Amino acid sequence: MTTGIIFDVKKFSIHDGPGIRTTVFLKGCPLQCSWCHNPEGQDPRPQLLYRPDRCLGCGECIPVCPKGAIRLDGDGVATDSEACSLCGACVEVCYAEAREMVGRQVTVSEVLAEVEQDIAFYDQSGGGVTFSGGEPLLQPEFLLLLLRACKEREIHTAVDTCGHSDWQPLDDIREYVDVFLYDLKLIDDEKHRQFTGVSNQSSLRNLQALSQQGENIILRVPVVPRVNDDEENLRATAELATALPSLTRVDLLPYHNTAIHKYRRLGREFLLPGTQRPSDDLLTSIARTLREFGLQVHIGG
Repeated sequence: MTTGIIFDVKKFSIHDGPGIRTTVFLKGCPLQCSWCHNPEGQDPRPQLLYRPDRCLGCGECIPVCPKGAIRLDGDGVATDSEACSLCGACVEVCYAEAREMVGRQVTVSEVLAEVEQDIAFYDQSGGGVTFSGGEPLLQPEFLLLLLRACKEREIHTAVDTCGHSDWQPLDDIREYVDVFLYDLKLIDDEKHRQFTGVSNQSSLRNLQALSQQGENIILRVPVVPRVNDDEENLRATAELATALPSLTRVDLLPYHNTAIHKYRRLGREFLLPGTQRPSDDLLTSIARTLREFGLQVHIGG
């Protein structure tokens, strides 16, 4: 039985495709975007999340750890991440809910059971299910089975992807996808490497290939101040978008820093601490620039 690892299921989502949707977040991503608002989705493995503000310092987690990875120190409870086996024993005894496992292994049937609960809302709103991440293409077989199962039930499907992949996984799933929510970060490859850790060449190739095949595409552009909001990148983005024959529209997604607390709970450094949400005036100006190229532009998902 094929299984996958997900880290969240969000019901009644209205920003991940048309209508009311259920968004299933698959774990693992090949990119390490400096502004990522789902850092818990980057590592393909389950992770331990720790909320120090909830910790009572009771020490109940210490004796149950089979690896002896937890100790009390001057700042409260500390966990040796290298020794931790991610067994989850400490989570089970933490009644303050300061410790949480992020990421769980599930079957296709288990995911479909959650998705099918809201079919009535999909039918009324023109919604459906969106597979997001992380990057869902990192679990290609699991994603393909999920999409097939949804189409058998006549559930509208969307895949939110950065496209950093070989062509084959995309080619395998495209007949079961009603709309691709395609994330486009930066056009300049050097800057893309700087802020995401990888080249954008496969992402650009796959975007063009999907469009040439006539797939329904909504381009999603995160607007991150001082990263990709410069005139050069915006005009290069517009030129690329106008050359896509099956593009539906461009969505501008304003950066926000509400994920800072997630990095702290994962014991990670947030790389853009001083960056603020782009102003409404800036978003309006960017939308105006893209519309000058004849593009349909929407601010927000």
